[in-house]
Amino acid sequence: MKRVVITGMGIWSCLGKSLDEVRDSLYTGKSGIILDPERKQMGFRSGLTAKLDLPDLKKELSRSQRAYMPQQAQFAYCATVEALRNAKLDADYLDKHDVGLLYGNDSSADPTVRAVDTMRLKHDTTLCGSGAIFQSMNSTVTMNLGTIFRLRGINLTISGACASGAHAIGLGALLIQTGLQDVIVCGGAQEVNPFSVGSFDGISAFSIREDQPEKASRPFDRDRDGLVPGGGAATVIIEEYEHAVRRGAPILAEVLGYGFSANGDHISSPNVEGPSKSLRMAIERAGIDIREIGYINAHATSTHVGDTNEAKAIYNVFADQRTEVTSTKSQTGHEMWMAGASEVIYSTLMMKNDFIAANLNFENPDEDSAKLLIPSKRIDKHFDTFLSNSFGFGGTNATLIVRNM
Repeated sequence: MKRVVITGMGIWSCLGKSLDEVRDSLYTGKSGIILDPERKQMGFRSGLTAKLDLPDLKKELSRSQRAYMPQQAQFAYCATVEALRNAKLDADYLDKHDVGLLYGNDSSADPTVRAVDTMRLKHDTTLCGSGAIFQSMNSTVTMNLGTIFRLRGINLTISGACASGAHAIGLGALLIQTGLQDVIVCGGAQEVNPFSVGSFDGISAFSIREDQPEKASRPFDRDRDGLVPGGGAATVIIEEYEHAVRRGAPILAEVLGYGFSANGDHISSPNVEGPSKSLRMAIERAGIDIREIGYINAHATSTHVGDTNEAKAIYNVFADQRTEVTSTKSQTGHEMWMAGASEVIYSTLMMKNDFIAANLNFENPDEDSAKLLIPSKRIDKHFDTFLSNSFGFGGTNATLIVRNM
């Protein structure tokens, strides 16, 4: 099977608008969580969210192009510009080669709500605007990126709930391993607006620790009371190894293993068996000893049952192997459809710079997290291989293993 490497990364996150900004935020333990008064005015139980700026694309894209782009497509565009630049893939290369596109996205609520409101208020569908349909479709990110960058390989949106970004990278790796593509733009994007997460708030999924927003996201901590919504976009360029070498691409890391599974169980409550299977499959496909894994980026979102069952799954597979485990969601909140891709970038940045970011707000372990090695402060450590988990509603699980190069 052909080898798959990462040759470029780009990100638009509450931790920064570039790889350098994000690396520094991870290193210093910066939190991107704020209290949003607009959400409280709308009747939200929790007004907590990640703080994220919308990019100004007037100087980069035409008015008609911008009309087709909802928030998450704008975030994804910025992340992809950075990733392509870092991978040394210019417009001339993209025009002459079949570059693929697999991107995770599982909602486009804001434009859908606005279009429906217009129809109900004005009783005239033409007032929704010509861009409404393209903004509201679930495939809006791949539509926009594919046409803007003129990508002619596979073009597909991956909708796998909060594992979408990870599945995009994993499925892309399989296409490259089997020789069907040489280069694929992979990633995940998540809109950041009240409409996109109102139903989550309605089922009391969010933390209500509003007096200290930066302390609200508490993965694995005994006193966690729910997740904090976040978002943005993360793009990872993956490429066949020999192809990358021939064109002199900067090779950052290698995607060694992709594991996946479905719980076949409750629609919202995860179990232990499904995640355990995903971890084992990734390790088996990577063909490595678990002692080679120097860091685990957990999915842990700061919910009671989710964190508990993931801790059990990790312990099932790693037992007493003392590998550091953290969840970068302690800094970012839950980036949902973006998370599987952004956490590969966060982990790669840590791996390339010899540190493990702190699991913020981990003050009191519970029975299950006490069995894991979870650092509450940053650790300066060299490691060459990491494992990243992403799990989603409906019981979809994805695990990626990446090695330094």
